[in-house]
Amino acid sequence: MGRTPLSGWPLLWRLKRAGMKTGTFSYMVSQDDSTSIIRRLVSKILTLSTKGDYVLIGHSLGGVLIRAAVNSLPPGTKLPSHIFLLGSPLESVSLVKLLIYNPIYRFLTGDCGQLLGSIDRMSKVLPVSVPTTSIVGVRGLWWKCRRFHDALNDGVLAVSEVSANWITDQVQISTLHSFLPFSKHISEIILDRLNT
Repeated sequence: MGRTPLSGWPLLWRLKRAGMKTGTFSYMVSQDDSTSIIRRLVSKILTLSTKGDYVLIGHSLGGVLIRAAVNSLPPGTKLPSHIFLLGSPLESVSLVKLLIYNPIYRFLTGDCGQLLGSIDRMSKVLPVSVPTTSIVGVRGLWWKCRRFHDALNDGVLAVSEVSANWITDQVQISTLHSFLPFSKHISEIILDRLNT
């Protein structure tokens, strides 16, 4: 949310160097509602599914949209062999709950911003039935923040907001939420999971 596909360039470059074919999916939350974004993402995944094995990687809201899209795929569609969620919330986000009625936040984030703050809507984004790795930043804020209390966090999300018992595995790295796609450790984790 508030990023472009360019934010994933460092990660994609490292994966390409390792021999993977990569691509991106873009959207603008200030202009597109979550339903239309998910519909376009389903279409893209359907195309990918006809070309062999594939994995999906989503940062933050991107991971929420991936889960919604995978659960909307028609029966019989080849599912991804693995999903990687980079700091992607699995429940409504406490920070968003503080901002949800702020007119600037609402203008900039549109329907997707409202999705992230809604307990009801986020509960309808179901788990996926493929191996899923959650990669979580734990650098946290440098000042004491009442919102997180003493919980591990990436500055935007608490670890508890990106954790669930259906996740195949979770890896914690020392970085902030916005910098997850830039971390070289992410590509190493992805390649390690795919090679095993």
